Amino acid sequence: MKKIEAIVRPFKLDEVREALLNAGVSGITVTEVKAFGRQKGRTELYRGAGYMVDFVPKVKMEVVAKDSILEGAVEAILRAAYTGRMGDGEIYIGIERAMHIRTGETESDAACQHIEPRLRAVKRAR
Repeated sequence: MKKIEAIVRPFKLDEVREALLNAGVSGITVTEVKAFGRQKGRTELYRGAGYMVDFVPKVKMEVVAKDSILEGAVEAILRAAYTGRMGDGEIYIGIERAMHIRTGETESDAACQHIEPRLRAVKRAR
């Protein structure tokens, strides 16, 4: 089991989410973040004056995937997030241990064992 963290462009969120679901991922955590990298920010205009925005808005997606679907999930992110322009994002892979906060379980399935009941509850709530 590995943790995948992907930093992608915000407008690619739905596309990457769909690709991950099709790759067999059953849960995703998404956070709006600001990033600074090779893209080096951008120039914005405010009341006619230009100013530099160092941090660019991005979306951080976190997924814990079983080894059997890991490569498929990474490939799905690569395909869905790609635009070919600087700033497409990064993917980080790796986790040493998963721990369930409520029970303190540290087994490899601790991060995934309660996902299915939560998904069914979310679907019923819609």
